[in-house]
Amino acid sequence: MKRLGMHIAIVSTAALLSYGCAVTVVTEEPPPPQVEVRTVAPGPKAVWIDGHWRWNGHRYVWVPGFWEAHARGTWVSGHWDRRGRGHVWVPGHWAR
Repeated sequence: MKRLGMHIAIVSTAALLSYGCAVTVVTEEPPPPQVEVRTVAPGPKAVWIDGHWRWNGHRYVWVPGFWEAHARGTWVSGHWDRRGRGHVWVPGHWAR
């Protein structure tokens, strides 16, 4: 059991370190979110995923919201987080 815990810790640490290397810091502040009109849900278990601004390397571009089949858990929306002198995108995810 101790070995399993150690393996999980090693894999988790490696994943966090590799995630940290792939983060792009954008010095330009993101625009405020656009107001979107939600269409009718395609089914009773559909969850609306809000649109967001994405940095394309030169400027922000709007990614429209969409309906997604409900996965187990609760959707936690992605957001721009201020870090130091810039902003980084924290992706949305399903929380259990």
